Amino acid sequence: MVDYATVLRKHVTLKCRSLDRIFLQGYVPKLQSVGQVCTFLRWQRGFPIPSSAAFGKIGARYEREVETFARKDSIPLIRFKKGDVKEDIAQLYLDAAARKGKTGVVLIGVAQEKASVWRSWKAKGQENAAHPHMEWGRQMAFINHFYFYIWDEDWGPTFWKTNAYAPFSIWLWLNGHEWAKRQLEKAGIPYEALDNGFRSCEDPRALQRICNRLGPKMVLNYFWRWYWRLPSPFSAEDVRAGYVYEFAFRQIEISHTDVFDQPAAGRAWFEGIIRDHLDIGRPDQVVLLFDRRLTKRTHTRWRTRILYQGVDPILTCYYKSSRLKQYFKEGRALRTETVICDTHDFGIGRRLCAKNWNALREVGQAANRRLCDAEMKDARPAPDVVTFEQVTRPSKTQDGQPAPAIRFGDPRTMAVLAALVSFCHL
Repeated sequence: MVDYATVLRKHVTLKCRSLDRIFLQGYVPKLQSVGQVCTFLRWQRGFPIPSSAAFGKIGARYEREVETFARKDSIPLIRFKKGDVKEDIAQLYLDAAARKGKTGVVLIGVAQEKASVWRSWKAKGQENAAHPHMEWGRQMAFINHFYFYIWDEDWGPTFWKTNAYAPFSIWLWLNGHEWAKRQLEKAGIPYEALDNGFRSCEDPRALQRICNRLGPKMVLNYFWRWYWRLPSPFSAEDVRAGYVYEFAFRQIEISHTDVFDQPAAGRAWFEGIIRDHLDIGRPDQVVLLFDRRLTKRTHTRWRTRILYQGVDPILTCYYKSSRLKQYFKEGRALRTETVICDTHDFGIGRRLCAKNWNALREVGQAANRRLCDAEMKDARPAPDVVTFEQVTRPSKTQDGQPAPAIRFGDPRTMAVLAALVSFCHL
């Protein structure tokens, strides 16, 4: 097996460090407590009795606006069925928008999913009162969610998910590689795509500078650009009154990609790495990769999984709710990726801000680097078949004299080979 350093030095044509998938949840801070909910309904919206019925009227109006929006712009509205793969259905519409280069909502999907919503009920003993006192609480319920699949001029394929029930949460899905592609196109730098990554780029340094530039400001620009285009349960007056969304990290992926000129060389090396690193999920290994202390209160399962999707193996190790995975993308590039599902695993806040963004990026890049360094340190190159035959079988010297075979394993033969290897670097 060829060692990691040799593979990278001789066969890697492009390296790229970038954020990959970004999944955020939007929430309105002023709708997170019972008092705030009642204030919104009574003083902001003018309902005399704050109740679920009042929120129901707001939600019903929002649903009508979504249907009107889809009808006005001739946007397909599909109700997803159980078992449907939403991404596969939406991909057809996104690909069509990409070919046309047209920015806009390409599909609205409706799916019934579970979510936490505000509910009210009459207080005990107030069932028959003319003006009953209402009690409030958060409950889980199956409700309709609206998926707005958007082709964006800066981000390419994205989706925006929301529902018609208070507190009217929003979920955003974005991709850092797709954002970088749009920036390269605007700068006029030719590149070749590799799924949601890069296979080649005419200016690799400019590509890396673009990937490094991605930050929360670009995410918020995307949000506000579409917030005023899409239907919303909040009016402009609500926004001016402070009912504004903030965002928290639900999942973020930090990736490192090495593109090979000869995929067979990288693939053979990677499969050898899998055989040699089946124990990478042990506590001491995970500590080295993620640089986190382990105590008796660290509740998690230490494990390594080897997944085979078709014929492509994926090496994955876990730390709490986060994981580090490595796989070959499209048989061409080695992708090392840290997936952080709970920022608290690393003592980082969930709120979307520059401080947390940079801290998460550093954690992911450090973990990716440590895994590659561990593989480089542990890889022990073994002779390939051709080299082994050249050394051990009879041959002719440069002056035409025959050289007898040397029996591999013989003590004197091994001593000669050891001496040769010791001085070959001279």
